[in-house]
Amino acid sequence: MNGLTRRDFAFGSAAAAALLAAGRPALAADVAVRWASLQPGFTVLPVQYILANKLGQKHGLTLPDPAPYTAVSTYYNDFVAGNYDVCIGSWDTFAARHQAGVPIKYLCTITDANMIALLAPKSGVADVTQLRGKTIAALQSTGTYRMVRALIKEGSGLDIEKDATIQNVDNPAASVTLVMADRADAALSWEPNITTGLVKKPDLRVIFKAGDAYHKIGEGDLPYFGVGIRQELLDKNPGIAAKIAAVFEDCLKGINADTAKAVDLFGAKTGVANDILKEAMGSKRLTFNFRPMSDPASRKSVLKASEFLARNGLLTKPVDDSFFAI
Repeated sequence: MNGLTRRDFAFGSAAAAALLAAGRPALAADVAVRWASLQPGFTVLPVQYILANKLGQKHGLTLPDPAPYTAVSTYYNDFVAGNYDVCIGSWDTFAARHQAGVPIKYLCTITDANMIALLAPKSGVADVTQLRGKTIAALQSTGTYRMVRALIKEGSGLDIEKDATIQNVDNPAASVTLVMADRADAALSWEPNITTGLVKKPDLRVIFKAGDAYHKIGEGDLPYFGVGIRQELLDKNPGIAAKIAAVFEDCLKGINADTAKAVDLFGAKTGVANDILKEAMGSKRLTFNFRPMSDPASRKSVLKASEFLARNGLLTKPVDDSFFAI
């Protein structure tokens, strides 16, 4: 090697690499992102998939273990307060907070509203038009309840709050428990609670799915869960929206490529039995689909859904493009 020993060459190469790295520290530094996880629940599955497969690191982000929450209200309130940067939640909650002046934007949709359903015994009501005078168990304080009420009213002319009796519960699993115990004629809940009821009590059936009801009134797909992001993070880190979106795109592709394997690896951390999660996903009620707001069709579905919510008094007005992180 013309007088240059292998040791000299190795040292020189290492020094050159160090100088090159020193010359571009900003390019090498990953952006730290604060996020959170609502436990138990199905969203733990994508969170754990992202962590295990180091998808943050792949896209130039530092995603530590997320802050754990068990109370829905605290989970959202801390996001609104700016205590973390990225939140997985219902898109309409983000829209309402955005319209109230909170600096958050909507990045992508990950599930649709077919995971929201009404359960009833097979020996009871066959569809929502038969709920007049019946008792419906539901978590009445949620936006999901209000959205379903509006869907049934527009689609069937029935106002469940006036034409039926609502048995209020304090969590979405409790409504299913009541109908399983024959203490309600129907239960409003969402996955994986719906599948839990169907598996534990096979004489129950689904009489209503929110996504299907939305299709029938000519509105297309109804988004449900998605990813919200704080404006401060966007302002400080140009291009970060695309990086975080890529993390979720890779995550959902990986889960959908082998749902059984994903559930076997990470399902236990959701607090839901693996067989329940597999059945919920196999039924297509719980499906993960990546719909980024950088895509015009995905934005259009949210804009149309916001028109429906505004028409029914669930948003002050439809959202506009200022709501989207693109």
